[in-house]
Amino acid sequence: MEAKYYKYILKFKRPSGTSRGILKTKETWFIVLYNNGIRGIGECGILRGLSIDDRPDYKTQLKYTCDNINKGLAYLLAQNIKFPSIQMGLEMAFKSLKAQDDFTLFPSKFTKNEDNIAINGLVWMGTEAFMKQQIQDKIEAGFKCIKLKIGAIDFKTELSLLKGIRKEFSESDIELRVDANGAFSPDNALEKLKQLSDFKLHSIEQPIKQNQFKAMANLCEQTPLPIALDEELIGVFTTENKIELLKTIKPQFIILKPSFIGGFKGTDEWITLAQQQDIGWWITSALESNVGLSAIAQYTYLKQNKMPQGLGTGSLFTNNFQSPLQVKNGTLQYNINKNNFWNFNL
Repeated sequence: MEAKYYKYILKFKRPSGTSRGILKTKETWFIVLYNNGIRGIGECGILRGLSIDDRPDYKTQLKYTCDNINKGLAYLLAQNIKFPSIQMGLEMAFKSLKAQDDFTLFPSKFTKNEDNIAINGLVWMGTEAFMKQQIQDKIEAGFKCIKLKIGAIDFKTELSLLKGIRKEFSESDIELRVDANGAFSPDNALEKLKQLSDFKLHSIEQPIKQNQFKAMANLCEQTPLPIALDEELIGVFTTENKIELLKTIKPQFIILKPSFIGGFKGTDEWITLAQQQDIGWWITSALESNVGLSAIAQYTYLKQNKMPQGLGTGSLFTNNFQSPLQVKNGTLQYNINKNNFWNFNL
């Protein structure tokens, strides 16, 4: 068996705003396996500035992994414990090698286009007018759950946007989630959560920056609306540390990005540990191309979590790979009748 790795730069259709800055491009990497004329494809969905494996030796680690591909998946996963996006790419590539085709890794009713996955509509940060337009577009597109990135513009303006939605749509009409990406400070977070709770939100993701266990635990204990940990899970490698984090902070939800937390195996472990403590969870993508997004969606469907998942990012890029994935009526669907999908050719 032979393995090669490739870099690919995804280009945003329009710059996308988060509390950490404006995104114009997204770097990703692919591991491609070749064995007796069969190809296996995996995406290593690193996100610079956020992934724990955003390290100077990332490319060196990819080369080591490909050079040692014949030592097998179990060995390579262990060698990449601190490179979760490479673990993800490896799992995908080995599954792809055994699949009936390169991209159907988890066959199900979803991949047969007999069922779909409820997803949230994502509203990026920007001017008030831009955010209002996105909200209107998502509602018109049939989304029943909308997630707003907050924390980059004036907080009063963000509250006004939420108030505007609630004037027209009750919580039974539209589920609202917000993602602060750690934008609040421990000193003002609780007061901001109280103001946000007026709008009957489903949850808020990562209100303060990660690695402030005591402050986050206090927030989760006192919060008037459910808190979901997101970035907090990044870089937590051992089972013992995962258990300690969940028991210390006691969040209402955790959000699972497979590319950030050790692929499908890592996600499985977090789900098991969360369920043992009655903590809710859902799965989201991390700006992967359609290759990674499709794999994550297929995996997510098998979990049969009926909450809206965060899998609607495939249409953000101008140079994404054509795929059967399509967003329709607030759901992600796998339209096998689409023409010319999977133009994967590096």
